[in-house]
Amino acid sequence: MSKPKSLNWHQHKTQDHWMIFRVISEFVEAFDSLESIGPCVSIFGSAQTNPDHSDYKLTVDISEAIVKLGFGIISGGGPGIMEAANKGAYQANGTSVGLHIELPAEQISNPYIDKDRLIAFRYFFTRKVMFVKYAQGFVVLPGGFGTLDEFFEAVTLIQTQKINRFPIILVGSEYWKGLVNWMEGVLKKTGKIGTDDLQLFSIVDTADQVIAELKGFHKKGIYRPNF
Repeated sequence: MSKPKSLNWHQHKTQDHWMIFRVISEFVEAFDSLESIGPCVSIFGSAQTNPDHSDYKLTVDISEAIVKLGFGIISGGGPGIMEAANKGAYQANGTSVGLHIELPAEQISNPYIDKDRLIAFRYFFTRKVMFVKYAQGFVVLPGGFGTLDEFFEAVTLIQTQKINRFPIILVGSEYWKGLVNWMEGVLKKTGKIGTDDLQLFSIVDTADQVIAELKGFHKKGIYRPNF
């Protein structure tokens, strides 16, 4: 059997070396912008959610209530649920952060982000670090693969004790019940996860319930970056 051809392999290796500096640059810029930000809550959800959708309106209400509780808001910086999260923070005069990602299909950042808190990322993995770094909670609205990625990333980091536990709140019991039923009926049943792992997140339906979860977890009011 002939060996596979790798005509550009050495060129690739050279590019990989330079990638290190791009990654470092993204981290330096992000840490410099956010190191004094204070405690925040990261909010996730679909970029496809229209402003007239009930999830959009609910997210605005949730974000406003979180700001009034004393937290800033971090979103992915784009449209849909991300826009709603930043809009709620903006309307409540709170810190409004957008961690924007460069995509082949251009995604425009929303207008409700603080001018000095809009950070552009080339790499998803550097961006994901910043979602977790200053978050004292994750609020997860209905979304697709990206939303699921952020949810499972946080659950895995907490499960493996790579970071201290913080509340992970899924909003929309009807939307999330299929996933949770699969976790219970397949993952737990086959021993892939334990009963305690299913306690790493909660499911709610209202802004008041989100606030109750955050208050219940952060009774002592002691906040710090996660690593």
